[in-house]
Amino acid sequence: MTDRPVRVRFAPSPTGYFHVGGTRTALYNWVLARQQGGAFILRIEDTDEERNREEWVEGIYDAMRWVGLDWDELYRQSERKALYEAAAQQLEASGRAYWCECTRDDVDARAKERGGPPGYDGFCRDRGLRRGEGRALRFRTPDEGTTVVHDLIRGDVEFDNATIDDPVIVRSTGVPIFVLANVVDDADMRISHVIRSEEHLPTTPKHILLWEALGHGEPPLYAHPPVVVNEKRQKLSKRRDPVALELYRDEGYLPDVMLNYLALIGWSPPDHRERFTVEEMVREFSLDAVGKSPGFFDVKKLRAFNADSIRALPVDEFVAAVEPFAARLSWADRFDLERFRTVAPLVQERIEVLTEAAPMVDFLFLDEPEIDETSWAKTMNTDAISVLDAAATAWESIAWVPETIGEATLGIAEQLGVSRKKAQAPVRVAITGRTVGPPLWESLEILGRDVALARLRAARAKLG
Repeated sequence: MTDRPVRVRFAPSPTGYFHVGGTRTALYNWVLARQQGGAFILRIEDTDEERNREEWVEGIYDAMRWVGLDWDELYRQSERKALYEAAAQQLEASGRAYWCECTRDDVDARAKERGGPPGYDGFCRDRGLRRGEGRALRFRTPDEGTTVVHDLIRGDVEFDNATIDDPVIVRSTGVPIFVLANVVDDADMRISHVIRSEEHLPTTPKHILLWEALGHGEPPLYAHPPVVVNEKRQKLSKRRDPVALELYRDEGYLPDVMLNYLALIGWSPPDHRERFTVEEMVREFSLDAVGKSPGFFDVKKLRAFNADSIRALPVDEFVAAVEPFAARLSWADRFDLERFRTVAPLVQERIEVLTEAAPMVDFLFLDEPEIDETSWAKTMNTDAISVLDAAATAWESIAWVPETIGEATLGIAEQLGVSRKKAQAPVRVAITGRTVGPPLWESLEILGRDVALARLRAARAKLG
């Protein structure tokens, strides 16, 4: 570790939805800060005005609040440009930076001509160009020696300086590149640990070299957790994979489940258990225990985690969690929270995400069930006519409690010489509109005898 006060930062760019991989990075930073009594800094990398949008900034705030990753300090790089400009001028004055007029096409053409690897070849290093239109400022990296990244996860990683090209640190538009802005901010904010995904490891030597060139003294400690991959072991892509944290929030995943699962993509507690609370993670987390191999983001496993956690909720908490999702439905004005509470334990055992809860029991709130045509076609045949007639007769005089309703309905199977499944399926479709749902006998008790009989007769009439 370090003797310095722990100060960590999470620095997302507001160029799209909040990535689950970024959430994992934020979590590791946040946990270390909370464990060590340090500071967790949220720093918005919004210097790229062409790609950034204010709604994405708000999306970052909302997403982090949803999972409970509160920050101690907040900065926006767009408000700190004067610091980056001063650093760029210092590097230019010391001979560690120079102006370059090469376009991307120029760089690519020369690489093709020399038959070497792609990348900038230092063409403008000694041309003595001054600042001007179309010219970018590049940092002059050393030609000899090595730069070592002392990584808390990966050990010492060496980079041959001859293979590190001269990075642009200020675009031709005058906008600073993130590598310069990050170094300046990390120094100014006294960052003790830079914890960011493995994909940033190749840029870390430039971070270290810039740090030294600016005379900032002891650099932060570095840690690069493994990248997060999909089932094909490809790095998660915004264009290809469901990576937006907001997507999982809106589908009805629990925030603690998201943090628990994301933490496991690279780390596990000392006893290797899979289920733990955020508080337990704060107590037990260690960067030394973070693995090096890419972590698989398994949506099926996440879904199973979520289902288990939903089943474990106290009923009142479950009902409260479902309420905002029910409010989005087209029939939200018919949703009765107290009626839902009576059936909630039955629903709770059968869903995986919260958005499934209210639609599963919509038949309790609608005047008529919404008929699933596939379910109707599958069950409403000639035998169904006899089943519905017999059920309507049987239900007229029985005690309206689940056990009696079930005995009377299943007794129809023996009476008509059909299977119990064939006796129950048409009744379920007539009452709920679907072949699957919560336990039927308990649902019928809540629905009430009169409504249940009316639905049986309506279905029978529809059959002719």
